[in-house]
Amino acid sequence: MKDITIYTDGACSGNPGPGGWGGIILYENHRKEISGFEENTTNNVMELKAVIESLKALNKKCNVKLYTDSKYIVDSITKWVYNWQKNGWRTSKKEPVKNKELLEEILNLSEIHNIEWHWVKGHDGNQLNEDCDQLAKHQIIINAIN
Repeated sequence: MKDITIYTDGACSGNPGPGGWGGIILYENHRKEISGFEENTTNNVMELKAVIESLKALNKKCNVKLYTDSKYIVDSITKWVYNWQKNGWRTSKKEPVKNKELLEEILNLSEIHNIEWHWVKGHDGNQLNEDCDQLAKHQIIINAIN
């Protein structure tokens, strides 16, 4: 299996508002940048979309080191999701889990790939995280012009 490194980030202008996501996929000496836009969304949705679309860009089962500045994603997937599933996708306050469909999609992709989740502090000098942030924000700017 290939060893892949992925960095992701999402951004929103307003919450909700227009949003963008970005991903950088690294394999050996190769770098692939992907990004996308949604008209009316939230920051968490864009963070989730960045992960989903980056993982979907892989065409074979891979060992993935995935880096995100979203504690929401890392904690959701590595800690909270198991209780949410056990409790019928309800939080500890008995409320429906937000973004359930997107979280389920990440779980499905996690069955394909071996994913090691890593949180990085945003806007703290990690160049790949900063590059993803720029990809996401660029989508918002481009779509605001069009």
